[in-house]
Amino acid sequence: MPHEPVDLSRVRTIPLQVRPNKVRQDKFAKPAVKGQSAAAFLAGLPSILAGDDFRAVVKAIVDAKRNKREVIVGFGAHVLKCGLSPVLIDLVQRGIVTALATNGSGAIHDFELALIGETSEDVAAGLKDGTFGMVKETGEWMHAAINRSAVKPDAGLGALFGEYLEEIAAPNADISVAVAARRANIPFTVHVAIGTDIIHMHPGADGANLGRSSFNDFRILCTAVGQLSGGVYLNIGSAVVLPEVFLKAFTVAQNLGANLNGYTTVNMDMMAHYRSGENVVRRPAAVAGKGYTLIGRHEFMLPLLAQALVEELG
Repeated sequence: MPHEPVDLSRVRTIPLQVRPNKVRQDKFAKPAVKGQSAAAFLAGLPSILAGDDFRAVVKAIVDAKRNKREVIVGFGAHVLKCGLSPVLIDLVQRGIVTALATNGSGAIHDFELALIGETSEDVAAGLKDGTFGMVKETGEWMHAAINRSAVKPDAGLGALFGEYLEEIAAPNADISVAVAARRANIPFTVHVAIGTDIIHMHPGADGANLGRSSFNDFRILCTAVGQLSGGVYLNIGSAVVLPEVFLKAFTVAQNLGANLNGYTTVNMDMMAHYRSGENVVRRPAAVAGKGYTLIGRHEFMLPLLAQALVEELG
């Protein structure tokens, strides 16, 4: 059949005034104002797309705090390498964050920061001569803490780190997330994948102690996630390990009868990843909650979120 050009004079149109619109000027951002307060700046963010999601996340955390529900933060090592330990610690001290979880690398950076106020080596430079990851004190002292598991078989790995740093009076303990959690009496759990961390290469490494204490931390996190109804779980900067651990903890909670509902899950990372999108945002939200994704650099996004929370909660 021949394809004749369509006659557009027959197209039906509707008035602009009756069409539903997703963007309105009352949702627009406010222009910058020199010297304005943080509250005014936050109020001036657009109420469109991520602006709406950001406000929803802030409200969910504020509601959780006021209702004495869990606010669990799982974070990757890069969060600490961006200089955000003081922000996390402040949220702990304010009683906003009720539990913390990280991977093995996150614990290493936290430990080194507590010892000397510095961390993060030049990996490429150390690969050539085999010195990458071979710092004596980091390996010896972290394994001294880990190997206490042999005499404290019920202790979690994060708790062992916090305890050890306090006992040796680490010079910079005030910027340690592990120590802050210990002082606030909240969980700090460390979830290790064997062979992924520099201290696994050291002579003092003991797989039994490492595995036992990290497994204890998984069970502790399961307890925290089991109380997530009405609360919030934030995954900040972990693309694989913590999203996988969270999904399993969520499953254990449900299997044991938690009937989780009314919770909010949030993925905050510098780019979108499959596992964090599925395991933190979409799959859990589909059960009985809401999920949000906030993409952006940690060094901007976490302080922005923290400021918004402090403005609401004081």
